[in-house]
Amino acid sequence: MEDTRERILLATLRLIGEHGVGAVTNRRVATAAGVALGSLTYHFPSQAELLRETLSRYVDEEIRRISEVAARLEGIGPEQAVIETERAIADLPDGPEEVATLELHLHASRDPLVREAAVRSVEAYDQLATAILTALEIPDPEAKAPTVVALLYGLAVRRLATGDPSGTAEALRLLLYGAAGPSGG
Repeated sequence: MEDTRERILLATLRLIGEHGVGAVTNRRVATAAGVALGSLTYHFPSQAELLRETLSRYVDEEIRRISEVAARLEGIGPEQAVIETERAIADLPDGPEEVATLELHLHASRDPLVREAAVRSVEAYDQLATAILTALEIPDPEAKAPTVVALLYGLAVRRLATGDPSGTAEALRLLLYGAAGPSGG
């Protein structure tokens, strides 16, 4: 039974990433997941519940991944932190999952039932940014973390809009050297 739920959630995420939240209909999700329509409605009686659970599942996976990256940053120096940061950027979701994440975050602005998962996601990214800034010995890392996260979200939108994956590491480096102040970088 859990396998059916998982297939439904993965299919929903794929559909959102490929066609947008508006493409999430019960029939389309059931077909994409390879399950009967009745099975879909048994597991998810409403669209809001399906979207909330899809985002929540994705956020849980992201938080797990983010926590692993943050753990690698503990106690390392700035030079190793740069390497780990660039590795973390290279490992960011790409393709339909990244599009789905942004779509679901936008949807959360209109749907309070989805907002909780979106807030958890942003908080996890803020914590990761704080860990990166701390490892890089940037002053006041908690205050600067939301700016780093906003930059990464903005760069994700830019990558998706232009198809150009370059520039993320360089933009982050520019921001971090600026965040360090006149004596940093």
